[in-house]
Amino acid sequence: MRHRIVQATMVAVAVAVLLLGVPFAIFGARFVYDTEVKRIEQRAVTFAEDVTREVSLPSYEGELPESLLAEAVQPAATETPAHVTVSLPTGTLLSRGEVPTGPVIDAAWSSKTSPFVAVTIEVSAWPAYIKAGQLVFLMLIGSAAAFTAGSVTAAWQAERLARPFVYLSGAAEQLGAGQVRPRLEPSGVEEIDLVAAELARSSDRLAARLAVERQFTSDASHQLRTPLTALTMRLEEITLMSSEPEVQEEARISLEQVERLVGVVDDLLARSRKAQGGTTESVDLAVVFRQQYEEWRDTFEAEGRTLVVEEPDGERVLATPGALAQTLSTLLENSLRHGDGATTLRSRPSGTRGMVAVEVTDEGEGVPEDMVGKIFERGVTSGNGTGLGLALARDLVAADGGRLELSQRTPPVFSVFLAGVPRAYDPQAVLPVGSTVSSADLGKRRRWGRG
Repeated sequence: MRHRIVQATMVAVAVAVLLLGVPFAIFGARFVYDTEVKRIEQRAVTFAEDVTREVSLPSYEGELPESLLAEAVQPAATETPAHVTVSLPTGTLLSRGEVPTGPVIDAAWSSKTSPFVAVTIEVSAWPAYIKAGQLVFLMLIGSAAAFTAGSVTAAWQAERLARPFVYLSGAAEQLGAGQVRPRLEPSGVEEIDLVAAELARSSDRLAARLAVERQFTSDASHQLRTPLTALTMRLEEITLMSSEPEVQEEARISLEQVERLVGVVDDLLARSRKAQGGTTESVDLAVVFRQQYEEWRDTFEAEGRTLVVEEPDGERVLATPGALAQTLSTLLENSLRHGDGATTLRSRPSGTRGMVAVEVTDEGEGVPEDMVGKIFERGVTSGNGTGLGLALARDLVAADGGRLELSQRTPPVFSVFLAGVPRAYDPQAVLPVGSTVSSADLGKRRRWGRG
């Protein structure tokens, strides 16, 4: 693609040079030559007027002043020397200057009335040819500059147009490898952005369906293991309680078959997970938030701090459960160590593409201004830490197709942006498990940590 863009641009530049540059060079050279011819003709007219005025004087004695003839030969240092011939009314023919060799430009003038004067000026045409050639040379330099600028512009434009396609290819590869939400920055090209948006929507749909399948396999595993475990325990009891060898043998054989069935179920589940690829799944934020509250509540209280967790209203995101939990733990630990006041863990919808922002904020002074641009770099810390926590958390979120940002410096707000699961693809809605929950209960929003 790059080669074709460069080739097309160079062809366009070549056509422009041929259609505009070549005619301009030809007409320009002709204009320069014609200008020189007109200048020589004007010299002839001026000299003839001077001669006519001189011969019309009462003091005229049949000769012309040598200064007048010298000025006609070369009126200025920048003028080309000429060969001048003058025919006087007395019939005298005067000639001054060297006769030019090679191509010449000549101009003649003769009076129509008395006194009769005829003047001829001849100059070499080479100076006019040189000036015309200089113009053509400048046009050649301009054409070369146009080709150079065209090639540079074509290379830049080719790179600008080809880079989004490379990103699209990488995003498609990530999608095939299990990356549910590849990050695609707008390219500024409408058609490419449309393809990127459709790829993002396809990845959301695919990830949601994979989450449904994983939920189904998890539910199937749970539903199968429970009766198989009960059957195994029943067979073991029969083996222990029965004294008849035939019954014990049959129970043992049945127990082996059950264990073999358990192994088959485990093998099928393992193959299914391996074939699906990736680790992202539909995660209920309420469960993750509750787990974080139970884990960090006592630690915050021991430091005299308050942890406030706002339970999400049925929001689900596509993420790796362990990675999301580790990321939130890192942010809470960072707030406990460097922040002040109450720390709040909350979530909110973000943008129009179904993204969800999980935020951790506190009432402290926030991140120092000189560290805002490098807070997520490895080894960067404002305290005694290792500076690896936020960098690792950012990598974990990016692996799930999300991003971790410092949304606000003071008070500090760290935001984890993840792809939300549309309600139409919610595994619990597609494959409901357990008892029915009242919609009124789902609409309630609880806040923990405030008493």
